Amino acid sequence: MFDDHVQRVFRADAPNRVWLTDITEHWTGEGKLYCCAIKDVFSNRIVGYSISDRMTAQLAVDAVRNAVARRGEVAGCILHADRGSQFRSRAMARELRRHDMVGSMGRVGAAGDNAAMESFWSLLQTNVLNQHRWGTRQELRLAIVVWIERKYHRQRAQDTLGGLTLIEFEAKLTEPLTLAA
Repeated sequence: MFDDHVQRVFRADAPNRVWLTDITEHWTGEGKLYCCAIKDVFSNRIVGYSISDRMTAQLAVDAVRNAVARRGEVAGCILHADRGSQFRSRAMARELRRHDMVGSMGRVGAAGDNAAMESFWSLLQTNVLNQHRWGTRQELRLAIVVWIERKYHRQRAQDTLGGLTLIEFEAKLTEPLTLAA
């Protein structure tokens, strides 16, 4: 079991310092579809995710692998989750050790311990999941990916980021500094 290294302080002074993760589910005509997403609290960007018809530890491990593949060096990064069995699994502990990451978990039954991740699910629910009835898992899977990659990251400006989108905010941080002559 992991200690709570976040203590409801959902802030970081740089990328890849504190990530939040959780799983949501939604019905389709074929049955449930599960999505595990990982959010960097520095920019609110979804840095990794995994989507499956099964809610297993592998779903969460695949989301971590996706995030690490996208972000590169993550040693020391805290991954904060609720106490779901997927996040307490041996496979997840192994994956975190493999990348020198630090596991963190909120208290049992304390939804506020991962409130910043819940706010993302609320946006997904409003903008995608509840838009209509989804006939197939593939249809919903595509809608989730398109919304995250096109809308959430590239079109949704955030006041906390100075009115920039997540992509603009992170790009601004990586621009080379120009020195006055």
